[in-house]
Parts: sequence; C-alpha cells; structure tokens
Amino acid sequence: MRVAWLVVAAGGVAALQVGKLPPALPALQAELGLTLVQSGFLLSIVQLAGLSLAVFMGLLADGMGLKRSMVRGLCMLALASGLGGFATSVQALLVLRALEGLGFLLVALPAPALIRRLVPPAQLPGMLGVWGAYMPTGTALALLLGPLFIPAWGWGAWWWLFAVVSLVMALGLWRAVPADPPVHADPAGQGAWTRLRRTLSAPGPWLVALTFGMYSGQWLAVVGFLPSIYAAAGVSGALLGVLTAMAAAVNMAGNMASGRLLQRGWAPRSTLWLGFGAMALGSTLAFASFTEGAPWLRFAGVLLFSSVGGLVPGTLFGLAVRLAPGEQQVATTVGWVQQLSALGQFVGPPVVAAVAAQAGGWQLTPLVTVGCCVGGAVLAWLAGRLLARQAA
Repeated sequence: MRVAWLVVAAGGVAALQVGKLPPALPALQAELGLTLVQSGFLLSIVQLAGLSLAVFMGLLADGMGLKRSMVRGLCMLALASGLGGFATSVQALLVLRALEGLGFLLVALPAPALIRRLVPPAQLPGMLGVWGAYMPTGTALALLLGPLFIPAWGWGAWWWLFAVVSLVMALGLWRAVPADPPVHADPAGQGAWTRLRRTLSAPGPWLVALTFGMYSGQWLAVVGFLPSIYAAAGVSGALLGVLTAMAAAVNMAGNMASGRLLQRGWAPRSTLWLGFGAMALGSTLAFASFTEGAPWLRFAGVLLFSSVGGLVPGTLFGLAVRLAPGEQQVATTVGWVQQLSALGQFVGPPVVAAVAAQAGGWQLTPLVTVGCCVGGAVLAWLAGRLLARQAA
C-alpha cells in the first residue's frame, strides 16, 4: 500500500512540472521579453506529447512496462527541467517544455494500472480516487510556492529545483516498486491495432474525449494566466501565491464530489451540466467588464469556475469506462480521452491570449469559455442519450 502512495506522489511530481510555469511567467516576460501569445504557447506546449502520442501510449504502456515507463518519464522531466534552467531564449524553452510533456505522459498514463497492480481489490476504488486529485494538487502546490521562491532565487533555480525533485522520485520509484512482470508481446501487433480501430470507430470514446477537451482547454487558460493577471493588477508575493493556488486546489473538491453524486443516483449528464454551467457563470463573473470594480467578486467567480467545474473531469473518468466499446478497449479509450484533453489544453491558452491581446484586456474571455461550456453541454446530452440506449 505504501508503494502505491509513492506512485501517486510520482504523479504529483509530474504535475508540479506542469504547474511550475504559470508563477514564472511574469519573470520570464521581464527577462526574456516573452509576449502574451508566446506565454500562451508555453502554457500549452507541454501538452504536445499528449496531443500526438496519448492513444498510442494507452496501447503500448504494457509493452514498455508500467514501472519502467514511469521511471523513464521522471528522468526525462529531470533532464528537460535541468536544461530549461539554463535557457536564454523562448525557442529553447518551448522545445524543452514539449520534452517535459512527453515525460509527463510517460508518468501519468501507466500510473492507474500500476496502482491496480499494487493494492488489494477492496482498496482500489479509494486509491484511484486519491490518484484522481494528483493534477490539481501538484498544480496548486507549484502555484503556492512559486511566487515565494522565484523572487528570491530566480526562475532558473525554480526549474533546477524540480529537476532534482524528479530525479529523486525516479530513484525512489525504481527502488521501491516491484519489477514489471514479463509481457508476452503480440508479434503481429494485430491485437493493438484491433483495439485502436474498435475504440476510434465507436461514438462513446469520441463523446467523452471531446467533452474533456471542452473542459481542459478553458480550465488551463483561466488558471494558467491568473498569476499574470493578478501581477498586472498589483498583487504580488504571498497573496499572489495563495490566490492562484486556491483557484487550482478547489478543483479537487469537484473531482471528489462527482463520485459521491453519481453514487447517490445523479445522472452523468446532470453533473456535467452543473459543472459546465458553473464554469460559464464563474468565468463571466471573473472577467466581464461589469465586475471590474469588484475584485473579490471576480475571485469568487474563479473559485466557482474551478471548484464546481471539477465535477466535469470526475464524471468523465467514469464515463470513459462505461462508454468504452469493450473491456479490452478501456485503456485505449482513456488514452484517447487524454489525447483530446491535451488538444484542448494546447489550443485553449493561445486562443484566450489572442482574444485578450486583441481586446486590450481580459474582458472578452467569457466569449471563449462560455462557448466551450455550451459545446460541452451538448456533448454531455449526446453521451446521456448513448448511455440510455446501452441500458435499454
């Protein structure tokens, strides 16, 4: 059981690597002349690996070995972060963030299956629930510590810190986790390609994955730009860290609440509609011009956006299992969900940044976020109809 907690901690370290950038954006803008749109691409480029490889990693992680995949991913994160601390150009940072995205994928995708291997069946649901909070936990910790660390030590040392943490975690995982069992490969590769074809030809995986993309793109855009927005408004230091960390941390509450609501009989469509509705209202309160003179109302909007919006991913992880075309396609379906989630995170921040740059401020951000919420609500309705047909 302790080893399973170490696997969860490894996921948290990978999430730290994703979350380390937002609090460093003001320093990077000052030192490297980073533009707003370049900041958006730096936020989203880490998702490039997930955008291109996630579904194939869902197919091939067992062949690589779950433990081996996670250790390699942590080492890749350490290498990219260590080199990133020496970067003197935006282009170098972009390349290294893409490499970090590949490392993140190697850590995150095999982890649930490895947890399943390490814990007794009776304890598996609870442990997977803990795993589901790894991303907001790691992101919140980075957002909390960054505004305190970076002004004192610089953004380069911030990168090197996470290189050391990733390397230490890789060593701990390598020593503590039992070796991967031998895998009997399919020489012709027909099993993998059959699973892929069945997954991508079924409507369920597409509906879940597209809905996740509608959620993830706007969430990363809003939370990722908060340090820059607050810094421009004169907020700095510990208060900046606390406000941005709270915005990410409250997302855990929604993730955990979704499971309880579904257990009490809520339909997945209902929790998705509630989550997207809260995100639409929260982003409007946070960025619309009519709340400009009410900063705490705006922050309450951000908290509403992130906390109740957390119902969406928590629900979609359950739907991915239920709408997979078969038991042998669950991992591939999860990989496809990860891939379109990464697409949303790749597209969302640059789009929001471009709209803000064109408008001269963030007041038109709700045009993007509410549009994503409407699209997500329609997809949730279609998923609900598909579930009803399967139950009939």
